[in-house]
Amino acid sequence: MIDPLAEVVTLLQPSLRRSKLVSAAGSWGVRQAEQGNPVYCLILDGSCRLTLGDDEPMALQAGDFVLIPAWRDMLLSGNEPPRPEDIDRHPVELPNGEHRQGTPEGPHEVRFLAGLCEFGSPDAALLVSLLPRVVLVRDEPRLSTLVQLASDEARAQRPAREVVLARLLEVLFIEALRSTAGTDASPGLLRGLADARLGIAIRHMHENPTRAWTVVQLAKEAALSRSSFFERFSREVGVAPMEYLLAWRMGLAKQLLRRGEGTVAEVAERVGYSSASTFSVAFARHVGMPPMRFARESGGL
Repeated sequence: MIDPLAEVVTLLQPSLRRSKLVSAAGSWGVRQAEQGNPVYCLILDGSCRLTLGDDEPMALQAGDFVLIPAWRDMLLSGNEPPRPEDIDRHPVELPNGEHRQGTPEGPHEVRFLAGLCEFGSPDAALLVSLLPRVVLVRDEPRLSTLVQLASDEARAQRPAREVVLARLLEVLFIEALRSTAGTDASPGLLRGLADARLGIAIRHMHENPTRAWTVVQLAKEAALSRSSFFERFSREVGVAPMEYLLAWRMGLAKQLLRRGEGTVAEVAERVGYSSASTFSVAFARHVGMPPMRFARESGGL
């Protein structure tokens, strides 16, 4: 059986670029505005708040793992709104490598691991659109062992600590993406797969992307009426069914073109298009350049 999430994660090629152990107390805030890269935060002990854009603040507590597949404007802060002058204040680096925010002396109110990940796939932006905007994993027994191992490793001063921590966090990253039960996920692939009816339709799209799917056919596979299926899919996944299918087909097409696995006509057929010209128009509209040029510039020709 095809696993849609495994396919997306495999194409994304996630890895950990850097991480930082942070403790904080008093008035503090760390704002990040870089776009595009995934970020995570693992709360080791204590509590704090996460604010994404203009959304309401999200309360985080010990054991929470937050994953944001596409970094956007975000503010991590104490439980009380920080004073403007305390936001992005340069942290104090402690002897154990910990970075202290806010009040430098005394006990901390929260300690967390925060880091920047990266996707090895050049198609990351396209594939990330299939993932939730934010994933909050809380009280998930399956992840508790990974969280504990990462917490212990972060606090210790063992040899190769950074290497071990990077591997643990990469596994935690993938485990968080595939954890649907007990996961507070915004609309995206996770919520779609968690829905038994929608999951059937999504798997069919991944198993047979060459089929000329229609909303009516997919609704039939999901045992729903056309209108119910369309509304439910759009609400849970965040995009319309045909938009999701298009994004997945384009992701596959770019991979095939980059690897030089066939002519444009052959790639068109393998991703569900009846003609090379129809595929070329759709590809150019979605990617911003014709497939032949894309293949040439990415080394596929």
